[in-house]
Amino acid sequence: MSPIVVVGAGLGGLAAAIRLAAAGRDVTVVEAEQVPGGCCGTANLGEYRFDTGPSVLTMPDVLADVFAAAGEDMESLLPLRRLDPYYRLRYHDGSHLDVVPGEDAMIEQVRGLCGAAEADRYRRFRKRLGELFAAEWPCFIDRDMTRLRGLAQPRALARVTAMGGFRRLESFVESHLTDARLVKAHTFQALYVGLAPRQALGIYAVIAHMDTVGGVFFPRHGGMHAIPQAMAAVAEKAGAQIRYGVRAVKVETGPGGVCAVRLDTGEHLAAGHVVVACDLPRAHAGLLPEAAGDWRLRRPRYSPSCLVLHLGLDRRIPGQAHHTLHFGRQWDATFSALREGRPQPDPNLLITYPESDAGAAPAGHATLTVLEPTTNLHGANDWDRLTPQLENRLFRRLADLGYGDLATAPRLTFDPPAWARRGHSAGTPFAMDHRFTQTAWFRPAGAARRVPGLHFAGMYTAPGVGVPPVLISGKLAAERVLGTSR
Repeated sequence: MSPIVVVGAGLGGLAAAIRLAAAGRDVTVVEAEQVPGGCCGTANLGEYRFDTGPSVLTMPDVLADVFAAAGEDMESLLPLRRLDPYYRLRYHDGSHLDVVPGEDAMIEQVRGLCGAAEADRYRRFRKRLGELFAAEWPCFIDRDMTRLRGLAQPRALARVTAMGGFRRLESFVESHLTDARLVKAHTFQALYVGLAPRQALGIYAVIAHMDTVGGVFFPRHGGMHAIPQAMAAVAEKAGAQIRYGVRAVKVETGPGGVCAVRLDTGEHLAAGHVVVACDLPRAHAGLLPEAAGDWRLRRPRYSPSCLVLHLGLDRRIPGQAHHTLHFGRQWDATFSALREGRPQPDPNLLITYPESDAGAAPAGHATLTVLEPTTNLHGANDWDRLTPQLENRLFRRLADLGYGDLATAPRLTFDPPAWARRGHSAGTPFAMDHRFTQTAWFRPAGAARRVPGLHFAGMYTAPGVGVPPVLISGKLAAERVLGTSR
């Protein structure tokens, strides 16, 4: 069987490499950085270490399945802990809701905040979320959408439609819940797919199911970057070779499809299959052959970006949850601003405080990561001027929220230009948004129709953005490779 080259040692590329190597194939992973991870990266500032990628890990069974494909037990290599609470949601009126494990415990949280009648409605809504998830998962998430027939699931489509999956997300949730605070708790996840709750389809309520029912997890050691580190170790143990600090510059083709990958060292790696698991628009700008063009990328609609401050604290914050979401007062106006390419007037903030990651800070110290959604680089903004303004506003907001004066704390700042420098098109780490015309089969294909042997994985392909979808994209790419005779 011909050798396989995987371009990119992010989660999608590693998921594909593990399965391919475990199947006995000759696999080489090419990674431009010196460490694995891709978007799931890491950075150091003095004695502080930060996760620079996703901070929310859901559906750990999807990750465990990757390890199991190589005969490895995830728990022994990458032990996880379930967060409690999954989130702490703080509202502008001073109230808060802890999203906690267990149906009965969560219903009591809702009862305490919203009353008995809303708690009963929440119980029914929680059941509906589970039903929607069960209908979507095998047919539209964990399924290869490379060909149109992957979308042709009449019974599943009818069932999802009947449950309200093709209504707008906000309308779908409001048809079950009446308390605005509880509605926000189950619609803010629309930003994960790059859309406002009034734009996103109801099918994305499954993200709320993953978060609030399935739960949020965190590695016991090493932070989120421990995930790609463990995956890389499993890939190498299975027989894959990972070459760090080497960049793929061209996928070369012959009469029968892909034949090699040219590196920036001048080497040519022979390949019968290539799995490209990096930023697709940039790959199409030079790495990929012209015949690999995909009409779905002619006019990509990108997700909003974010301003992220990674702060080193000289103290701990007693009682602080791992994830805290602070809702602003102007709910609708924040999404309108993003859509129009303007800074949000009153942004919702996601604050991550990984206190259990003991190695991230010196004894008695801690790290704090603050994320504010922003427009991407397609907005007409002068980021040299805007970023300092947003930073100063964030520090004032944090002080008002009780975090103290953090303006002089050691910090790393990632704004849209910084994301662009790290290889993200349009300066957003969230790829294309998930409007209907960029979902499932309408998302960039997982294989190049006119270039045999060329496959894709990562958040630009189906199922899309997020740790579980990206891992699934790697699995689907590996299954396509293994299902051919090349």
